[in-house]
Amino acid sequence: MKRVLAVVLLGFGLTAGAVMANVEDEIRSRIAPVGEVCMQGDECGAAAAPTQTASSGPRPGPEVYDAVCMACHTTGAAGAPKLGDAGAWAPRIDKGMETLISHAVNGFNAMPAKGGCASCPDEEIANAVEYLVSESQ
Repeated sequence: MKRVLAVVLLGFGLTAGAVMANVEDEIRSRIAPVGEVCMQGDECGAAAAPTQTASSGPRPGPEVYDAVCMACHTTGAAGAPKLGDAGAWAPRIDKGMETLISHAVNGFNAMPAKGGCASCPDEEIANAVEYLVSESQ
């Protein structure tokens, strides 16, 4: 009887050990890092992201409008004059391009400086203003 009991307990022990090993493997896979940080100058192998190339110059007005200005100037959010609405743009255009560009770069009323695009150069903002005006006269 002792031998049978020993064999049964040994069987349970082996099964429990296998289950525990499987659980430990599952835990290790769940807490394993999902990636690695590669700092510029480090050797990271072929998986390193390609470096960004410098742009060939400021983006044209329509591209800046689509990326930055469109959200408000298409819907009229917060009182923004809509693209193509000559009536809404006329009094603004009468103030002159310099004033319009200054308002766009520095912010005016509900519009934040540069429409919220802090990384946009002033020249790109000016291109967007020129585009808005040309499409709204």
